[in-house]
Amino acid sequence: MRSAADDATLPLLFAFSADALLAAQVADACGLLLSPLEERPFEDGEEKVRPLVDVRGRDVYVISSLYGGEAESTNDRLCRLLFFIGCLKTNGAARVTAVAPYLCYMRKDRQTKPQDPVTGLYVAQLLEAMGADQVITLEAHNLSAFQNAFRRPTIHLTAHAEFAEHFAALVGDAPTCVVSPDLGGAKRAEVFRALMEDRLQRPVASGFMEKQRSMGKVTGELFAGDVAGRTVLIIDDLISSGTTMLRTAQACRDRGARCIYVCATHAVFCAAATAKLSDPSIDGVVVTDSIRPVPSLQAMPGVTIIPVARILSQAIRRDAAGGR
Repeated sequence: MRSAADDATLPLLFAFSADALLAAQVADACGLLLSPLEERPFEDGEEKVRPLVDVRGRDVYVISSLYGGEAESTNDRLCRLLFFIGCLKTNGAARVTAVAPYLCYMRKDRQTKPQDPVTGLYVAQLLEAMGADQVITLEAHNLSAFQNAFRRPTIHLTAHAEFAEHFAALVGDAPTCVVSPDLGGAKRAEVFRALMEDRLQRPVASGFMEKQRSMGKVTGELFAGDVAGRTVLIIDDLISSGTTMLRTAQACRDRGARCIYVCATHAVFCAAATAKLSDPSIDGVVVTDSIRPVPSLQAMPGVTIIPVARILSQAIRRDAAGGR
């Protein structure tokens, strides 16, 4: 394990205490030690975060997954990251990369109603305004919107290869179908379907479920695809309440699916998600640890949590080496 503090040829890796577990795994996979920083809260809720090593002229990566929970909100995490990036640039860092495995506010990427905000764009503008030279993220909600929001380099990663490896061993010789729970995720599902087809060396069917969301209510009954007698893999970028996954699983079960697995990169898991995904229509749940798994998720039977530290560390190592 190497310390980058005294070797200017190595990148500096920072992480806040809230991201300590994932960050330690990423640093270990990079063969580096996390650089120290101070996190100092004040009585009124404000806080100060500063690096405890000299960052002048250095290549810096800050690992921070921007999700909310009981301990702190999404806004807390975002504000902390923005201020720390600003601090790094104030103190002369040559390049700062925000490594946000889960990038918040990306679900609102266009105006679907009059006067709607476009929060994905605003987050990009905030990061760039504070001096972020680059952003690395995992499975953005809408890849095109993510790429168009930023005017500086971005690196978009997925866990599709890891999911495909897991499911290839699980489905065996069973006929298989990859299903998107809505039309918006159809491209994601198609990329994953092609990857599964390559891994299994046989055809894999596809399908999708209609979904309309208005005022928090999800509707839509149209289903396309042949799932009868097949092992179904329902894939999305995230699971929040679990409603979308459950209604799609039930539609597949009603149409004769043999086994049904739901799969998503980000386990946001709000409200009654655990109860919904424990429904008998779902045979298993596969997610990553891009968001620290809540205890109720870890306790669920049939859950597989795939680590993302290797994915992130490979991207950091390649980028720090100039893409080599």
